[in-house]
Amino acid sequence: MSGALPLEDEHRRMRVVIGDDQLLFRKGLSRLLEEAGFDVVGQAGDAVDLRRKVSAHRPDVAVIDIQMPPTNTDDGLRAAMAIRTEQPHTKVLVLSQYVEERYAVDLIGDCAEGVGYLLKDRVGDLDAFADAVRRVGEGGSVLDSQVVGQMLGRRRRTDPLDALSPREREVLEHMAQGRSNSGIAEQLVITESAVEKHVTSIFETLGIDRDGDGHRRILAVLTYLRAR
Repeated sequence: MSGALPLEDEHRRMRVVIGDDQLLFRKGLSRLLEEAGFDVVGQAGDAVDLRRKVSAHRPDVAVIDIQMPPTNTDDGLRAAMAIRTEQPHTKVLVLSQYVEERYAVDLIGDCAEGVGYLLKDRVGDLDAFADAVRRVGEGGSVLDSQVVGQMLGRRRRTDPLDALSPREREVLEHMAQGRSNSGIAEQLVITESAVEKHVTSIFETLGIDRDGDGHRRILAVLTYLRAR
């Protein structure tokens, strides 16, 4: 066995860095993630140290509170955006105390891969939260249902959805609420193939290029939001 390299473990624990200025929350979140099968390789209490830890440990995911020192405003968000640009190997899941549409838009930008925005109280549902961290770490997208609901619930003078049919608008609203095509079919009492046709038409009408289906769904919602 001399000189042989160990085979890469295909079941390697996903590596996480946590950024939050509340020590108890940070420690508790670390313990919960460890119990859920993650490897928490670093913790930071301010945005500067967070970026340093991410650079040093190169984690799969950084879980970041929006409000962090030094200014306790949106330092965490700005750190998350910098990490996405400078260290794209690290995916980013941002936690917020309140629903802020602008934060979601700024964070996701033009790329919905490997990014998430959740309300902080979602951590209370450990299974769902752990699933969100995994999805983001694997290059997927997570957008809090309350944020989506607020986006879709507000009419705007310039509404890009005006080009959609009433049925397509219904389908988009259900997409934004996280329902699968089969779930939408059940809610609207139509066939799943009809839902698929509506979804394809929505993407084409909103000018969203082909990509992973989950990413396109989020980008459809963000297209609507940006037009307000």
